[in-house]
Amino acid sequence: MRHRLGIIVVLGTVLLVAGCGRPGGVDGDLTNGWAAMAAATGFEPNTGACHNATFNPVGPRGAYEEVDCAAKHRTETVYVGAYESPAADADVPPADSSAGGRAAYSVCDRKTTTFLGGPWRDARLWIGVTRPTEAAWSGGARWFRCEVLELNSVEDDGGLVQRAGSLRDTLAAGPSDVQLACYAIQLDGTGSIATMPVVSCTAEHNGEFVGVWYAQGLDYPEKDSTWAKFHDGCRDLIAGYVGVPRDDDLQYRTGVVSLPGGADVWAQGDRGVRCYLWLDGVELTSTLKGKGVKSLPVQYK
Repeated sequence: MRHRLGIIVVLGTVLLVAGCGRPGGVDGDLTNGWAAMAAATGFEPNTGACHNATFNPVGPRGAYEEVDCAAKHRTETVYVGAYESPAADADVPPADSSAGGRAAYSVCDRKTTTFLGGPWRDARLWIGVTRPTEAAWSGGARWFRCEVLELNSVEDDGGLVQRAGSLRDTLAAGPSDVQLACYAIQLDGTGSIATMPVVSCTAEHNGEFVGVWYAQGLDYPEKDSTWAKFHDGCRDLIAGYVGVPRDDDLQYRTGVVSLPGGADVWAQGDRGVRCYLWLDGVELTSTLKGKGVKSLPVQYK
């Protein structure tokens, strides 16, 4: 029995010695010569990428797919920014109408104009902000995407266009096919606008885009009194655009169409109002820009 125990002790000693040995080609340092692992990084979308998916204010990683901008697509990322404190310190991504959400929209507003080479509200375009999911946020994601989308017609609350080709610099070099211009405005039975199809300014039309007025300090227009202030603001633009006096007779020279964005973007801080002159029963065949009082006589008084 003592001999058997002695054998077991000896074998155990041999195994321990072998474990501490250094066979050929092994230096005994498990980490020597290994490159350090890079710090873990989360997913972040790419500026300039195009996507065929419909716009979504929340961007899950699993649904993110880039397509060639030369192919048909629905949205284009003009900028990728990062939420700043205190929004970045919250436990969840900022809601669209929150201070952080409005700040991101303001950045996207400016960055889109830079990307396009001109004011995006002067064109058949819409912008949106995409934020990370709550799961990605909890993992450290703090990015937001600025997306630009082409519409069939902003006047008719038009559908999203599948366009081919990037919108980068599309407003930088003169007239573009997406710029707002002239319209054949049609009314419904109640006197409200039924449709505003786009037409060439050399074709018969009765409406024309004159610019963007900013409704600072006003509520979203749901009352006639608020709409009246919007119309007054747009009439100021019409007077400067055509070259007529801004006086009491202006309301008798032309009608006006005032189109703010929807209540959703209003909550994000968008105060831009697209303004159009409108002539009831008159068919124009050229632009009225700079034409003066003879081109827009008093006719409704």
